[in-house]
Amino acid sequence: MTRETAPGLDPTTRWRLILGRYASSRLSQGGLGGPAGRMDIALDYLYGRELERRGLGAGGRQGSLDPSQLTAVNWLAEIRDLFPASVCETITAHALARYGLTDILKDPAALERLEPNEALLQSLMALKDRADAAVQAKIREVARRVVEEIMKRLKASVSRSFSGTRNRFERSQLKVLQNFDWRATIRENLKNWDVERRAIVAERLRFNARVRRRLPWTVILCVDQSGSMAASVIYSAVMAAILAGLPSVKLHLVVFDTSVVDLTDRVSDPVGVLMSVQLGGGTDIGRAVSYCEGLVTQPTRTVLVLVSDFCEGASPARLLATVKRLAEARVTMLGLAALDAAAVPDYDRTMGEQLAACGMSISALTPEHFAEWLAGVIR
Repeated sequence: MTRETAPGLDPTTRWRLILGRYASSRLSQGGLGGPAGRMDIALDYLYGRELERRGLGAGGRQGSLDPSQLTAVNWLAEIRDLFPASVCETITAHALARYGLTDILKDPAALERLEPNEALLQSLMALKDRADAAVQAKIREVARRVVEEIMKRLKASVSRSFSGTRNRFERSQLKVLQNFDWRATIRENLKNWDVERRAIVAERLRFNARVRRRLPWTVILCVDQSGSMAASVIYSAVMAAILAGLPSVKLHLVVFDTSVVDLTDRVSDPVGVLMSVQLGGGTDIGRAVSYCEGLVTQPTRTVLVLVSDFCEGASPARLLATVKRLAEARVTMLGLAALDAAAVPDYDRTMGEQLAACGMSISALTPEHFAEWLAGVIR
């Protein structure tokens, strides 16, 4: 179930999920099946506790819908798979604040039994700051294994994109008269002195390589760390590490919510970056982009990549004004509504259109396509 399919539930099923198990006999004869059934189990795992508080117990539940099938850990992964990000944030907050569902924060052994994957890491990142030291160590291990898998998958394709750009540049070198090196040519061909003609027969000509002094490109990766951007945050951290290793790129990594944190000094450690981000909270995109503006020293050789859902929590005036200034200075700007394996855009389209009108290209890209685009810009 994805954020696109969840809204397709019919009204009766929606009311059944809202009212819970005791509406089953009237609203879902025969029970719920498929994705709706999974939603019912996941919701009841948490909100069934409210019924227990009121002394209603678990009566009437059929074995196939028994919420004990879930643990706190796989419940987190389940709700991320079933519900839109905003709903998932609300449910998680209820779990911790209202119902004291802190099992995951106290049981490192529970994490040992789970296969590390991106969905699990997204869930754990949202809770890591409330976990004790032992669980945080396990979360770091999950992050390490997920990052290694993504890095292995991406590094070769990203490197190919940029090595291709360099090769095209090298093939463009021409042997022109102004590059002719007559001294080296004479030395190379002295052995070919023709006594009769009293001249050197030049079998090989030498040319100087005209080295064009080129400043490195500056890439500023500005990443929204709101809860809905968890997958993009993971891929941004990995991409930052890969790009930082390229000789032609000077990379800055900035993450933000209502505050701005510069993680440039940690780009070589994507796991450290992921353990530093604070998923959730408000969003002040204008403040973040304004900070990035201060990092620009060579506008025509700077690429600003804004990874965000463009849901601005502050007044949009500052954001739009900054983007206009950067565009006028000829900074290349790309707004990514998603940077992950799926590249499914989920963003404020009105704000996206306003940013595009100010000079920022808006799209959703997989990391491979982002690398191809970036390589094309800096060739």
